[in-house]
Amino acid sequence: MKNLTEVMEWRYSVKDYNPSKKLSAEDFQSLKEVLRLSPSATNIQPWHYVIADDDAGKDRIAKSTDGHHEANSSKIREASHVIVFCSHIHADEPHLAAVLEKEAADGRFTEPKRKKQMDDKRRKSVNNHRYALKDESHWLAEQVYISMGALLLGAATLGIDATPMEGVDFEVLDAELDLNSKGLTALGVVSLGYRSGDGYNADLPKSRLSEDAVFTKL
Repeated sequence: MKNLTEVMEWRYSVKDYNPSKKLSAEDFQSLKEVLRLSPSATNIQPWHYVIADDDAGKDRIAKSTDGHHEANSSKIREASHVIVFCSHIHADEPHLAAVLEKEAADGRFTEPKRKKQMDDKRRKSVNNHRYALKDESHWLAEQVYISMGALLLGAATLGIDATPMEGVDFEVLDAELDLNSKGLTALGVVSLGYRSGDGYNADLPKSRLSEDAVFTKL
């Protein structure tokens, strides 16, 4: 694939995976770095990712689809790797402190006052969403979805298929992975692997609205 347009033309949400074809350790490590390096508002990084790459782990995730969303179960069980995208429910003190200290350790602050300025800026944003807008959990979730988009593009550039799914029972998933006790909640699931070449979507042309419909030039 020569450019991003070709990459985006190539990718689609795979319905049928080849269960015998697995991601290499090197490629999956690259995708983990894509997730870790994704941008977020005020660098708040409110994400956590639960990974399954064997039958036992994928079966646990598939418990959230085996009921009303059973059409998605095979996309989980037959994929090479599956990632559960989770968000912090609140930007609590331990998380804010951990982000700030990691920034300091990574050399983000050229002088001590910069550290306080960054902490104040991030807390101001959190407090605005928590108390004024009253949408803190939604704001944090929006940051996690940015990383999901980065993963889909990153996977496609490596020739890896991906299927993003919200068709899961999140209550079941939160309970199975004991997420709420850790201050987390599941937002979505992405399967990764290689298309079988069969099934719906495999040979259909991509359909998107025209440029005129989605862009306005000022």
